[in-house]
Amino acid sequence: MLLAVNVPNFGPGTGPGRLRDWARTVEGLGYDRLMVSDHVAITPDVATQYPAPFYEPFTTLSWLAGVTTIGLGTTVLIAPYRHPLLVARMAANLNQLSGGRLVLGVGVGWARQEFEALGVDFKRRGQLTDELIRDVRKAWENDADYRSGEIPIWVGGGSDAGLRRAVRLGDAWHPLRQRVDWMRSKLERLKELAAEEGSPVPGFAPRILLRLTSTPLPEAERVAGEGSLDQVLGDLEELRLLGAQTVVLDPFAGDPVETERPEYAWKDLATVAASWKH
Repeated sequence: MLLAVNVPNFGPGTGPGRLRDWARTVEGLGYDRLMVSDHVAITPDVATQYPAPFYEPFTTLSWLAGVTTIGLGTTVLIAPYRHPLLVARMAANLNQLSGGRLVLGVGVGWARQEFEALGVDFKRRGQLTDELIRDVRKAWENDADYRSGEIPIWVGGGSDAGLRRAVRLGDAWHPLRQRVDWMRSKLERLKELAAEEGSPVPGFAPRILLRLTSTPLPEAERVAGEGSLDQVLGDLEELRLLGAQTVVLDPFAGDPVETERPEYAWKDLATVAASWKH
């Protein structure tokens, strides 16, 4: 099982130098991939969680591709925000320029005000995501200008519609920051939907919180990746046994001030890297 890190590409402490330091730290600790998030218009609903500056993911990953050799990815690109051919072109170019290191994680999005600012119908976000994935794959397969090599597509979402999207269109299901028992039950549903569709079960690549505490947390009150080191290592082992090919660790707990003090996150990442033996 590979381990990746979701690098904060937003917040008051973020800039070119800080992003470079994050990338080199993640690679130096032995992680396999770094990933970044996506927002375009920092509307009030976005800013409460992910304040400006917010660095656009393809631009950010292009910058970081030049200072690292590890894998790159989006977790997640909000599919309805961009034209499919633009996504196909940017992803193909980034994959080529980086030597085939890209994973494209996509999701439907959640910020209503941001959808309004971009002139995109929030109610059609699921349909638009399906269309984008299909059109991007078609461009990669049929147009030499978009040829990119193999770019895995990870599909987020925990509803039946999201799981069915992962079965029909994704290379892996990519749930975000959930409990292990929730993921276990959803994986069973994923298998049921795959059987209904007559399709193979997609891979499993969850993104989990990383927040180490000095003492264990009550099991009923924590999500995967949160708690004592033993609890977090136990979560990683459970996810491995559930078939995860990659687990993405997300060390941002929600306070924008964290982006100005990345050393705390780096310490937790170093602790996990030194303790995980698989």
